[in-house]
Amino acid sequence: MDDKISPNTVKQLVDHLPFTTSLNLWGEEIYTDETPIDVGEENAKDLVELNDVAYWPTGKAICLFYGPTPIGRKEEIKPYSPVNVIGKITSPDKKILDSIAGKKASFKKLR
Repeated sequence: MDDKISPNTVKQLVDHLPFTTSLNLWGEEIYTDETPIDVGEENAKDLVELNDVAYWPTGKAICLFYGPTPIGRKEEIKPYSPVNVIGKITSPDKKILDSIAGKKASFKKLR
């Protein structure tokens, strides 16, 4: 995680660890069901970069952007609505997209 762009969002995420939620797909974006995080837009972006990790205030979800979304123009990664970028996927592997929908993810603090 990187708290330079959205420090309040990152703090909210860390403060609510651990939690578990389901995963969903939208184009080449993985997003969670609603999380316990509740923070508004913070330096929110309408377009994100490849492999960005963000918090979506509208859906209280965490989003991982592996590529284009259904509403973006060609070569654009456009969230459904603005998101707070909180990090970057450091070891991207698009193969994960094939089997992710309906799975659960646990978010917890690492030592």
